[in-house]
Amino acid sequence: MTDTISAATYCYVHPDRETSLRCKRCEKPICASCAQRTPTGYMCRDCVRSHQKSFDTSEWYDYIFGFLTAGFLSAIAAFLVTLIGGIGFIGWLLILSAAPIAGTTIAEAVRVVTRRHRSRSLFITVAVGMVLGALPVLIVQLLSMNIFGIVFQGIYLFIAVPLVYTRLSGIQLFK
Repeated sequence: MTDTISAATYCYVHPDRETSLRCKRCEKPICASCAQRTPTGYMCRDCVRSHQKSFDTSEWYDYIFGFLTAGFLSAIAAFLVTLIGGIGFIGWLLILSAAPIAGTTIAEAVRVVTRRHRSRSLFITVAVGMVLGALPVLIVQLLSMNIFGIVFQGIYLFIAVPLVYTRLSGIQLFK
């Protein structure tokens, strides 16, 4: 019998952990806690980070245009939600069906304005623009103590803001 002596490899981040995993991109040895699972194999955190940066294509002016577009359209949608607030029971059905439509419209308008550029910070900027665009209408509702208007604004923001973020970022909840 021959004994094979293999050299032990250790994680490049944790030198005290023995491992047999290697990054599929740079071939560095990585332990199980450092390995990032991808659809094509395990990668180290550095390679995953550098790979994700290639998808961030937004320019500085995309933040301004995206913020202004989302804020303006959200202000219009918030005003329309205020009009729905006085209808009664049918208003509840309208807000539950109109908020996703408004969110989808805002997301598609932002995509056109930013020329489909992508970045996580751009998506967050657009979401903040939506909330700030609806804020003046919400303040008017608070000052007038219109309970249904406040609740409907909350429902609109609760549905539309995450919808815009997920639509822009490409997150798929159901495949």
